[in-house]
Amino acid sequence: MTGAELLVDAFGRVRGVVRRVVGGLTPEQLAFRVDPEANSIAWLVWHLTRIQDDHVADVARTEQVWTAQGWVERFGLPFDLRDTGYGHRPADVAAVRVSGELLVGYHDAVHTQTVRYVERLVDADLDRVVDRSWDPPVTLGVRLVSVIADDLQHAGQAAFVRGIL
Repeated sequence: MTGAELLVDAFGRVRGVVRRVVGGLTPEQLAFRVDPEANSIAWLVWHLTRIQDDHVADVARTEQVWTAQGWVERFGLPFDLRDTGYGHRPADVAAVRVSGELLVGYHDAVHTQTVRYVERLVDADLDRVVDRSWDPPVTLGVRLVSVIADDLQHAGQAAFVRGIL
């Protein structure tokens, strides 16, 4: 298995969890929060998808799906168009009230763009430094694994909230 094949598989697993967690839930259920400080399924899925979109577009040197395909307008959230949810407060989390179809549609679009990018990578590409602001500098491989890890953590949190429902 090549590094590209491994990455395609890993991002596919994120997609699978997102689809299972969101499937069949109403906007009210997606917006449910265990307490006023907690994250909702809708916010968690939106955020993990925004992070994947933002980070992969950055390393691929492409425009984010969020803006390129008009998802920012479809969601109609009261945030800056570059917002990924990082540092959001409880009121921001509460503002993410959307349908499951919208969440899955956006995630699927990001997944498609992600796979289009990672399936063309060769193993040597994974050593390319993409962020020198860290010590040690971050390579493409480390950045992509970081996105996958973050996405799976948030998808797991969303699955936990669904279990409470």
